[in-house]
Amino acid sequence: MQPLDSDLMRSFLAVADSGSVTAAAGRLFRTQSAVSLQVKRLEESLGQPLFERQARGVVLTPRGEQLVPYARRVVALLDEAAVALREKPLVGPVRVGISDEYSGTVLPRALAAFDERHEGVQVSVRVDHSSAQIAALEADEIDLAVIYDWEYVQEGELLCIDPTVWVTSVTHAQHLRRPVPVALYFQSEWSRDYVEVSLNRLGIDWRAAWACDMAGGFRVAVINGMAIAPLSRSTIPAGCRELTTEDGYPIVDNARVVLRRNPRGTSPAVEGMAEVLRAAFAPLRDGAR
Repeated sequence: MQPLDSDLMRSFLAVADSGSVTAAAGRLFRTQSAVSLQVKRLEESLGQPLFERQARGVVLTPRGEQLVPYARRVVALLDEAAVALREKPLVGPVRVGISDEYSGTVLPRALAAFDERHEGVQVSVRVDHSSAQIAALEADEIDLAVIYDWEYVQEGELLCIDPTVWVTSVTHAQHLRRPVPVALYFQSEWSRDYVEVSLNRLGIDWRAAWACDMAGGFRVAVINGMAIAPLSRSTIPAGCRELTTEDGYPIVDNARVVLRRNPRGTSPAVEGMAEVLRAAFAPLRDGAR
């Protein structure tokens, strides 16, 4: 069997998707006879027909159906390679500030992929609370910051809205205890103004059972049955669930997740990282529609 030609695969897919050699020729900006010839060459290479010719077009044979997913993978990989090789290499440092909530969920793969793809870029990540990230931007210590804006006052590019909700362990069901054990942040205005106020308005008998400074600690508390905790909906750990109004727990806030930039300027590397962050949060943004 001869090696399969990628150009023949493109013609094959065009015919398979359109159901017509004529329509495929229009997509590929080729003549109908040229596309027919390429399909014929591919069929000869494989030693069997890929289409059944009908009066109003063509349909795939069983062997043609089998070839489709392979052809899509080959063509997609070639297109990806072409884009990557044509990109202008990015160089220089990129300093990114992210909230702890997303340091173990949404962003690790995105940041690692960017770092691997652009070897000339030195990526450094700062994990901290939103107020500290804003201060770091103003002090020229980072170039980009992903922050929470629960008061809807921060400027920047909206990445998504990720509500803060009460979370409990499915196994331990901490929310059924009295008083309810709760995880809180150390000396946090948000924790005082939103978390504690939310509990008090509900008239829930609760106690501070776990105190820490990072959301990662909240996830540990919930998973191990120590407390319920306020977490961003997208970061609920496996084995845990959101407490809803049916459980007696409304949403704590509807925080905007915002991308803010260093006001002193940007660079191609920084803009490349901004695009990665935008894409990482796209599923959360699109899922909310």
